[in-house]
Amino acid sequence: MSDQARPPSPPFTRETATQKVRMAEDGWNGRNPQGVSLAYTIDSAWRNRNEFLSGRAEIVAFLTQKWAKEHEYRLIKELWAFEGNRIAVRFAYEWHDDVGQWWRSYGNENWEFNELGLMQKRYASINDLAIQTSQRLFHWSQGRRPDEHPGLTELGL
Repeated sequence: MSDQARPPSPPFTRETATQKVRMAEDGWNGRNPQGVSLAYTIDSAWRNRNEFLSGRAEIVAFLTQKWAKEHEYRLIKELWAFEGNRIAVRFAYEWHDDVGQWWRSYGNENWEFNELGLMQKRYASINDLAIQTSQRLFHWSQGRRPDEHPGLTELGL
């Protein structure tokens, strides 16, 4: 499978960087590993916590395993900074494990894109915090976060 353009493409403006972040959030909230992988170059390089991935096949395997473990996954991403072909993002997501323990995972990502708008590098640092069900803040049906649902800043995260 060849790389197909995924606009917007660099160099990014505030508007196009924000659009790119929301597109990534929407994709990950859809929890379709194969579909998500198409936003990355065929040879995309990742560091996710302490794992190092290379290429779409490894991305698909990683996401398949991730979403089999992280039930009722809901993610919010927010633009932090951008320049040229790079975007920095902060994010949080909520999920529960097989025994019903809820978690909020906080992190930062640094992204680098090629000229087609495909992510060629992704560096993610993530920390997990056990939360009570009553502390959950991400309340929407599985899938895309509704436009009216508050973002990270509005939620005080």
